Amino acid sequence: MDIVSSLAGRVRAPVLPVGQVRVGGFGGVDGLREWLGENEIDAVVDATHPFAGGMTANAARAAADAGLRVLHVRRPGWRERRGDRWIRVPDGKAAAEAIAGLGDRVFLTIGRQGVAAFAGAGQWFLIRAIDPPEDAVPARYELLLARGPFALAEEIALLREHRIEVVVTKDSGGALTEAKLTAARTLGIPVVMIDRPPLPEGALQVENVAAARDWLRQLGSGESAGGLE
Repeated sequence: MDIVSSLAGRVRAPVLPVGQVRVGGFGGVDGLREWLGENEIDAVVDATHPFAGGMTANAARAAADAGLRVLHVRRPGWRERRGDRWIRVPDGKAAAEAIAGLGDRVFLTIGRQGVAAFAGAGQWFLIRAIDPPEDAVPARYELLLARGPFALAEEIALLREHRIEVVVTKDSGGALTEAKLTAARTLGIPVVMIDRPPLPEGALQVENVAAARDWLRQLGSGESAGGLE
């Protein structure tokens, strides 16, 4: 089975998967549908970030238009544990409103996209991302460029060093960046948790790559698959 992986190209130095890789957008639903046809793709695996809602919706629609099967791979989200002080919100705008009154020093760990929602906030922000934000930023902030995984001891030290009073993050799930939640729990710091956008109605979903491989094998050998990451 031939697999083509597609990356959005938003990270300057991405970790590339094995095999054939394309980088860049498709030009919306129409462009993706055209690419699927030109490359004789037989199935689509949407393994994008849980917050790449636009690409997920485009993949589902383009695959449906082309009569192709599509599978969405979504790792489980994080679960609140005893001692956590989470405030769940639907989006960045709601998160910017939720931090009011929680503290003046905010650890903003949502990646570089979405930072603009906090541009009008008066708090001081420690912004951690792989690449610098390209849109508006808060008036008071420090930028920390880093890529996970992050160890628990390092996260606790980071929160203490910067006197963080509230953490803002997305419910991305996974172990690479989960230590910040344990650190916040340990130090009694509240966490504003941005919920994931929903998958398209009726979407077929699995939680890991192994299950996606099983799904592809069931489709039969000799087919080509496109994977969106």
